[in-house]
Amino acid sequence: MSLETLFSLKGKTALVVGASRGIGLAIAKEIAAAGAHTILAARSVDKLAEEVAVLTAAGYSADSRSIDMTDSDSIRAFAAEFRGKTDILINVAGTNVRRRMQDYTKDEYNKILDTNLHGIFELCQYIGGGMVEGGKGGKIIHIGSLMSLLGIPYLSVYAISKAAIAGMTRVQAAEWGRYNIQVNCIAPGFILTDLNKDMWAQKPMHDWLQGVQANPQMGTPADIAGLAVFLSSPASSYVTGQVIAVDGGYTTTANWPFEPAY
Repeated sequence: MSLETLFSLKGKTALVVGASRGIGLAIAKEIAAAGAHTILAARSVDKLAEEVAVLTAAGYSADSRSIDMTDSDSIRAFAAEFRGKTDILINVAGTNVRRRMQDYTKDEYNKILDTNLHGIFELCQYIGGGMVEGGKGGKIIHIGSLMSLLGIPYLSVYAISKAAIAGMTRVQAAEWGRYNIQVNCIAPGFILTDLNKDMWAQKPMHDWLQGVQANPQMGTPADIAGLAVFLSSPASSYVTGQVIAVDGGYTTTANWPFEPAY
């Protein structure tokens, strides 16, 4: 198999849910560039239309749809159009509120779990079920988090949702592997986006990052997109049930001020 064939998504239909900005948009752009007919989905339909126009002007195949991951009716309506017609499902939609654990409200708890977990589970039932019934295989990629692997303060509800995504990834891979469906989870590290740029603009945060991972720089959404293309492509046909950190080494390395004398 040639290098081009290994990573080509030509002839495939990909759904990128949560594609209006940040990691989701970066992934959608690269999935489209790899040749897939790419559906950008989110609640922000006006923003999606602008991004689709840019992609189609560049010669790529793209379209947009509205979906609200907290609304079962919206999920069902979206899934009805694409069930049995989807080769690649990429779940990026997510939200977060940073609080001390004891300070979360019930509404905040429910909103985070509905968006980050319950809606994704429901969408996978429809789209993944369609892949099983269609018999042509498929790829499902979830966007997890460092919270899929470890704990950081003030993210308890988010961590519940992302740890559950990691567990769901493994079980989906186990159930659907016999149907040639690969299911994997990307766990981004400290990725600079519009949602967190104010937090990372603080000098103590910047200084802290220098000492905790091999690469002392913040990641970007583009750093996640390449792995998403790989996991969507034929090149990853024997990769399934994995939670893969893209984190500059945060989960595996640390820096310290010691230097050897010679």
